[in-house]
Amino acid sequence: MAQLFSSCTRAVISRASAKQGFAQSIRFASTRAQANASSPLTSRTSAIAATAVALGSVMWYQHMYGEWPFLESLSANLADEGLHPPAYPWEHFKWFKTFDHAAIRRGFQVYQEVCSTCHSLDRIAWRNLVGVSHTVDEVKAMAADVEYEDGPNDDGEMFQRPGKLSDYLPSPYPNEEAARAANAGALPPDLSLIVKARHGGADYIFSLLTGYCDPPAGVTVQEGLNYNPFFPGTQIAMARVLFDDLVEYEDGTPATTSQMAKDVVSFLHFTAEPEHDHRKRAGFKAIILLSALFAMSVWTKRFKWAPIMTRKIVYDPPKGHH
Repeated sequence: MAQLFSSCTRAVISRASAKQGFAQSIRFASTRAQANASSPLTSRTSAIAATAVALGSVMWYQHMYGEWPFLESLSANLADEGLHPPAYPWEHFKWFKTFDHAAIRRGFQVYQEVCSTCHSLDRIAWRNLVGVSHTVDEVKAMAADVEYEDGPNDDGEMFQRPGKLSDYLPSPYPNEEAARAANAGALPPDLSLIVKARHGGADYIFSLLTGYCDPPAGVTVQEGLNYNPFFPGTQIAMARVLFDDLVEYEDGTPATTSQMAKDVVSFLHFTAEPEHDHRKRAGFKAIILLSALFAMSVWTKRFKWAPIMTRKIVYDPPKGHH
């Protein structure tokens, strides 16, 4: 009997041990599976695979097209983008400064005597110069020196008349075809918005006007073109036009090449942003007004609403009642 009891006990214990071992093996297996599922090796492998695919795609694009994707506008190649212009300390770039109106007046003189033979200012009327670089009488006199076609008259014919303040500055050519024919097929751009239409703005225009030089060794310039490292492609159809003492300033300023370039760029920046000074003035007025309103709102919050927002309501029960 005792032997039978001991054998039954051993069988029960072995069966329990087997169940416990099976449960532990299942638990350990699930733990290992969960650990493997969240293993950093899996995510690392995916990241490596994605990186390899991306690099492979970029290398394939470069091999097929001979250029790196997404970097066309960031080319540092002198033949593609030109030399990056340096940043100059323009006076009107400062927060509290406006245009140098004396420079605008001199720049308009440079434009009239040098640039207007090829380039137009289609968006600028004579009236835009009033109060900026010239007086009303001066602008009227300059406009009257130009003949404009008008009409028709009572007989149905076109006629010529002196210019008025509302007229736009005349173009050197009657149409685009005539401009190309006079410049060996190249079309001189309109200068009304040239400062805002070129990457680098005023710095680029100034560098372009003063950057003409002899080409380096090994560089061949095509016939009819001129070497300028700041121009994209380095070869430009426009020849150098600014030379020392080319114009005679009425205020006695020495007409060096850099001085004339600075003045004409200041004038062209004005033509591109004639509202520049008014915008700055309006901005400072807005800052002053908003600052005053902010101070008043703080004062109102502090002295008017503070007692109301910080008041305390206390219940005082009647005395003598229990």
